[in-house]
Amino acid sequence: MPSTPAAPSGPPPGRWNVHRLPRAEGKTFLVTGGNAGIGYFVAEQLAGTGATVVLGCRDAAKAGAAIAAIGSRVPGAAVRYVPLDLADPSSLKASVEALGLDRLDAVVHNAGVALDHPPRRETRDGHELMFATNHLGHFALTHHLAPLLAAAPGSRVVTTGSFAAKSERLDLDDLQSRHDYRPKRAYARSKLAQMLFALELDRRLRAVGSTTRSVLVHPGGALDSLTPSRPPVHVRTPGARLGHLPLRLVVQGKDAAAWPAVRGVLDPDVRGGRMLAPRAFGLRGVPRTEPLWSHLADTATAARLWSASRDLTGTDPGPGRFAAAP
Repeated sequence: MPSTPAAPSGPPPGRWNVHRLPRAEGKTFLVTGGNAGIGYFVAEQLAGTGATVVLGCRDAAKAGAAIAAIGSRVPGAAVRYVPLDLADPSSLKASVEALGLDRLDAVVHNAGVALDHPPRRETRDGHELMFATNHLGHFALTHHLAPLLAAAPGSRVVTTGSFAAKSERLDLDDLQSRHDYRPKRAYARSKLAQMLFALELDRRLRAVGSTTRSVLVHPGGALDSLTPSRPPVHVRTPGARLGHLPLRLVVQGKDAAAWPAVRGVLDPDVRGGRMLAPRAFGLRGVPRTEPLWSHLADTATAARLWSASRDLTGTDPGPGRFAAAP
């Protein structure tokens, strides 16, 4: 009697089920800022696939709390921590060496800083804090990770943008917001820089036939009050949940906001240079491929941003790095 074929481990081609993720045993994923917020839920969901997940973050105690929370939800989860300070590019090479890996299947560029009020703050290198952390740090980190990603066929660089960037444009003559600092605008522009980087990286990788894919995602609208509790990482009170329940028609919790990045890592049908976003107006719902916003297709601005980022960081995560042997 012929044997019965094994049931598929993931959704049929062309379909994606956020509640039935494909298995990923033997793979390793790095999530920057994986100890809190959306990054925590990206890490938790990836851990549920059987993959090894590394949380890249600054605070060891917060990382430990996140690892414990994931372990309580995902029995046998393989999760660990590596110190990572994106505002200090000189430390990133050591952080990558501390991974102790000879290959990396995906990195999720998720960590970010959002300041609401002046004054303008700088890193010790003299860079505006949000631009330095959200964009320059991930740009430099990709440079150091490139050989590990190149060693894993079909690896992914998944970059998390923001809906806030949709109405912004870069000022290439004032990337550091030195002349007219407005915190919310500076944050939105830092996320726009990330998004342009993701698309420019894809163009450069495809030009040399690299198997690494650069995938852009944005999480839509996410509120703590709609996010399920994960003590001690996040605790939601019943009052907060009920008070904001009507907003669920428009936005979502951070668990659902993690879905685009998780799909960007795991879905074999996802192509580089595309943007995954929530289905309902880009704000909530299951992730789907969304047309690029018109200003994201500005290749001249993206190329100039790349050159400026290379000069500011002293790194270049171009295709030559991805061709290097680990």
